[in-house]
Amino acid sequence: MVEVKKEQERKIRCLLVGAPALDKNKEALPKELQGLVTTLGMEIADTIVLARIEPNPVYGIGKGKAGEIADEAKEAKADCIIFDWEIEPTKQRNWEKLAKMPVFDRNEVILRIFASRAKTREASLQVEFARLTYSMPRLSHSYGDMARQRGGSFGAKGSGETQLELDRRQIEDKILDIKKEIKQVSVNRETQRKMRERTASFSCSLVGYTNAGKSSLLNALTGADVFVEDELFATLDPTTRRLELPEGSSILLTDTVGFISNLPHLLIDSFKSTLEEAAHANLLLIVVDASDSECVAQYKEVLKVLGEIHADKIEKLVLLNKIDRVKNDDVALSALDSEFPGALKISAATKEGFENLIATVTEILLGKIESFRIPLDRSDLISLLKKNGTITKEEWLEDCVSITARIPGEFNEEGKASSRTLALLSPYLVK
Repeated sequence: MVEVKKEQERKIRCLLVGAPALDKNKEALPKELQGLVTTLGMEIADTIVLARIEPNPVYGIGKGKAGEIADEAKEAKADCIIFDWEIEPTKQRNWEKLAKMPVFDRNEVILRIFASRAKTREASLQVEFARLTYSMPRLSHSYGDMARQRGGSFGAKGSGETQLELDRRQIEDKILDIKKEIKQVSVNRETQRKMRERTASFSCSLVGYTNAGKSSLLNALTGADVFVEDELFATLDPTTRRLELPEGSSILLTDTVGFISNLPHLLIDSFKSTLEEAAHANLLLIVVDASDSECVAQYKEVLKVLGEIHADKIEKLVLLNKIDRVKNDDVALSALDSEFPGALKISAATKEGFENLIATVTEILLGKIESFRIPLDRSDLISLLKKNGTITKEEWLEDCVSITARIPGEFNEEGKASSRTLALLSPYLVK
């Protein structure tokens, strides 16, 4: 009985297989995959990085190298083999016949993590949709029972049926049902978004690579209690909180799901309604982990995903988070200044740079503080200003109303205003 319990509690050991490095001068270790499997609670038995890949219709790589990997997995006493790239279903079955153990790719690892993190009904539906879509071409993919390796989080968040019990027709029917539910949830989310927009004029979305510190930043700025953990994809569900700004104004700040390189398209598609929180924002706060040596590549990946969800045209502000970890490293700081010109240096842990962050966000969304002298007979402009701007000072004089206010928009070098309200008030601007 004790031995059975130990076996159940034993971590699954996996052999990781990484692709050749695109840049021979850089380390080829699949660090991201290592982080993913660790987050999933697996133990890394060994890591193999291929020097080159010879295309092969059976395994995707040469038969000789495939045999070496299978032998290495057995020698390392691994329970499964995980590849750092997507494996076609047929090749996946061939690998499992060769290695006589479960073999899968990074997409399945990410799906399992998402399944374990899904808390709300919406996230559970989205993960289940992605899982079923992924499993469709892999119905015959399984090696024996292998319940311990091939079960896990998937069943916990889904319908309760195992992958082997689902035939193609059942999966297709269930996908259709889930699509309908997701559509209804999306309608509800849109209704909630419109209700929020009635109470606040502007919204910001925190976007960035997974584990960059978005949830910690939301908590530090708004006093929220979003779950925070030093692991990948700690939270999936978007959380919106009100952020108080100077002069009695406020905005809505939303924490979104983290991005990752080569995020499976089926996850992007299924989480589209969640990611749309970023697409509907007035300002994107891109959170970058300044202490991560791969932060530049991660930032580029974030921009890539933003393009895929059509959020790349929204105004952006880059935040170099965790700056407290590198502020004594002059070389690192110089490199950050070079790669991220104009970015704000902050720390969610120490709240360093928060004053500058809030001031910058206020200016971007609400506008710079400007002074106007509006004639008494132009009460229409005063009403327009009160509707679309934020008044900080108002004084009624004998011949005019002196108002200091923030109005969204700006004047370009030629003095042309970028918003209608600012354009109408520009003749009365005090320079």
